[in-house]
Amino acid sequence: MRSFFSDISGQSTGIGIVTAVVGYTSSVAVVINGMQAVGASPGQIASGLAVLCAAMGLCGVILSLATRMPMMTAWSTPGMALLSTLSAPAGGYSAAAGAFVVTGVLIMLAGLWSPLGRMITRIPRPIAGAMLAGILFKLCLAPVTALGEVPKFAVPVILTWLVVGRFQRLWAAPAALAVALAAMAFDGQQSTQQFALPALEFVWPSFDWQTLISIALPLFIVTMASQNIPGLTVLTTYGYKAPSRPAFLATGGFSAVTAVLGAPTINLAAITAALCAGPDAHARPERRYTAAVVAGLAYVVIFTPLAAIATSLVTASSPILIEAAAGLALVGAFGTSMLGAVQDEKERLPALATFLITASGFSLYGVGAAFWGLCAGLAVHFLYNAANMGRTKVEKSAT
Repeated sequence: MRSFFSDISGQSTGIGIVTAVVGYTSSVAVVINGMQAVGASPGQIASGLAVLCAAMGLCGVILSLATRMPMMTAWSTPGMALLSTLSAPAGGYSAAAGAFVVTGVLIMLAGLWSPLGRMITRIPRPIAGAMLAGILFKLCLAPVTALGEVPKFAVPVILTWLVVGRFQRLWAAPAALAVALAAMAFDGQQSTQQFALPALEFVWPSFDWQTLISIALPLFIVTMASQNIPGLTVLTTYGYKAPSRPAFLATGGFSAVTAVLGAPTINLAAITAALCAGPDAHARPERRYTAAVVAGLAYVVIFTPLAAIATSLVTASSPILIEAAAGLALVGAFGTSMLGAVQDEKERLPALATFLITASGFSLYGVGAAFWGLCAGLAVHFLYNAANMGRTKVEKSAT
């Protein structure tokens, strides 16, 4: 800590606070929507959100101080979008908490047993991107649906997102959410919310195979493929050799433990990591870790106490308008995922099969669409690869 206080600067402090504000406000509606979809009560949402903020803040502080690298941790926005597409499991939020525990354990195993981590990286990128695009698709349609249902609210929200995004893309989603809440408050659809500290609620995890396949397995794959691996890549881009094992053990361990208080999974940050790892945080790369530490402290000190009022504001708001604000925050991620899915012509058909089944909401034996979409994409991938390999062998033998 002595070296931290000598390394910190006003520049890194400012970037750290901005990173926390952007990371929280841009996707908190997605997190609350996801928890609500899988059966969490308002009290469980407030408890889970508070513990989630504290966990990702503390984990990021510990990793950044230990490695002296800007190792930001965050909630899994794509993972929370996955939860938004599901219905509450038969076991209620207890079953979802059990899935969060298993997801955390799987992330820890990926750190301890490298073949598991390699297995995730061997999923063809177009298929992984298509699964993520299918998960995000329904939420990204919400702004269009809101235009038809509540145009007087949806129009200013979408215009705010477009105009602010034209000049400062990172602030577009927070601004859209603020306008949505302000418009409904002005129209009298929201009562005045009073500040109250969140009360922690214990959620006893339960385990059943349907919930584990529908939530834990897709959440693990999405978290690894769209958060942890890109998070490491961002750090590498800025010249840091971030150790994956401690990162996976820390984020997985925090996730498994905090699930009993209703908190979903945490992981390495990707987009917000770029803010702390870039030159805007500090001119000297070896001192940029201080920005990540400040961001982590901001999550703990500023946003953890706000969990109850954030939950009240979002859950009391028009569902379609909050979904619209959440969908606008995910449009960029959807576009990137879809581009990666269809760019490679050889993998386009497997990727499209994955996307269509995942986006359809198809369910079989109580298992959700993301799992079946992944299975279908891999099946088509191996079918076509086997046919191509057989054709190549025939051509070689003929020559």
